[in-house]
Amino acid sequence: MDMSVKIAGVEFKNPVMEASGTFGSGVEYSEFVDLNKLGAVVTKGVANVPWPGNPTPRIAETYGGMINAIGLQNPGIDVFIKRDIPFLRQYDTRIIVNVCGRTTEDYIDVVERLGDEPVDMLEINISCPNVKEGGIAFGQDPKAVEAITKAVKAHAKQPIIMKLSPNVTDITVMAKAAQAGGTDAISLINTLTGMKIDIHKRAFALANKTGGLSGPAIKPVALRMVYQTAQAVQVPIIGMGGIMNGEDALEFILAGASAVAIGTANFHNPYATVEAVEGIRSYMERYGIDDISQLIGAVR
Repeated sequence: MDMSVKIAGVEFKNPVMEASGTFGSGVEYSEFVDLNKLGAVVTKGVANVPWPGNPTPRIAETYGGMINAIGLQNPGIDVFIKRDIPFLRQYDTRIIVNVCGRTTEDYIDVVERLGDEPVDMLEINISCPNVKEGGIAFGQDPKAVEAITKAVKAHAKQPIIMKLSPNVTDITVMAKAAQAGGTDAISLINTLTGMKIDIHKRAFALANKTGGLSGPAIKPVALRMVYQTAQAVQVPIIGMGGIMNGEDALEFILAGASAVAIGTANFHNPYATVEAVEGIRSYMERYGIDDISQLIGAVR
């Protein structure tokens, strides 16, 4: 039974990875999860300089999920290269580095620094506010999506994955823009913008007022967007958004995703990723599927 998938020439032993920002850079979960069992480890977002993140409180529980406004806190590329890459290299898993920035130059700086490092792919988070465009996120303007994709691709030595924001009118417009810019793959969805208010304090639950909604509540939206994107572009897709188990993961694969990423589930079940791998394997055995490629986009 073959569970391996190939994305932009990179082969993964299975289609399951975790979503950036929910797993640190692997070390935090390594005592619970055998990282060798995952198709890839996707790191927390890395910027060219350390980012302090947003003020607290910055996480709140919501019905069917959570809302966060961490602000992409990270130690910067220097610490990441020295500390996190050597740790991940100990394991038989692919390494995908999530890259964040405030300007195109920031992204390029990190991508160039990673050029000669032993990592397999780069996931470019274009849901960050673009300072040069008056605060609008790169991922909310198709011209900006195409331009930053083209700029990053020109400097990247590894294949790139453009991570799309769902906070748009038509996700396929953004996906086509990323494809036009030359991306090797697309990942979606990032979190949906949401809000929570504490009625007893009569105050916002998050210091940032708004945050990113994730968890089971967003799965139907994510699944719909993955399906639409799979119909609109020819590049491979990594699907995410509310995946809690193998059954959820299979829905995304059937909708057209070549691989899946599990995020919020890790917070209440550290074994969610490995359980999803086993769930997919059990499904394939049950239905006599000998190659997972038979399931990708197979929904009727």
